[in-house]
Amino acid sequence: MSLRLGSPLASEVMRRPPTRLPSGPPILRDTLREMARRRSPKRLYSVRHSPIHGRGVFALRRIPKGTRVIEYRGERISQEEADRRHEETNQGPFTLLFEVDESTIIDAGVGGNSARYINHSCSPNCEAVNEDGRIFIEALRDIRPGEELSYDYRLETEEPMTPELLALFACNCGARRCRRTMLNVPSGSDANSDFPAERG
Repeated sequence: MSLRLGSPLASEVMRRPPTRLPSGPPILRDTLREMARRRSPKRLYSVRHSPIHGRGVFALRRIPKGTRVIEYRGERISQEEADRRHEETNQGPFTLLFEVDESTIIDAGVGGNSARYINHSCSPNCEAVNEDGRIFIEALRDIRPGEELSYDYRLETEEPMTPELLALFACNCGARRCRRTMLNVPSGSDANSDFPAERG
């Protein structure tokens, strides 16, 4: 079964090496230290345990709407290679594959970065943007410090939408209007009606 992230993340915040301060009078050292602090970019996010699933990416400070948070990186492979890897691993939902175009997939499981830990949400605060074949995660709205970053995976599949398939790709985002699946359910359809009734 072939799965693709259907919705297409600013360049990832780069860490500069620590600035070495020369010896000298205390006033000079303090001035140089303050200059180095102002020059150093502040990290936007950190990776830690997520209540949605496994690890997640969380804002360390306020992220304004429209900010490019991170680029989705990984090995660029063909659709055929992506299908082969998915079948080889046989680990159920494979959500580290991101479709750039019809012939290019990014496998974040190989050479990927923190973007691979951004979880799905049916009510996301970010979106994936495809710019000249590069995928960036951008803030859809202002994001508060401590808030988990998310975007709508909109997973695509050629398989029929069965209750079993929807359950395999179940969503745990907890959004008020959660559609209960990470799959790109056709508009107008009710994914909730296809799920088996919950038992108390």
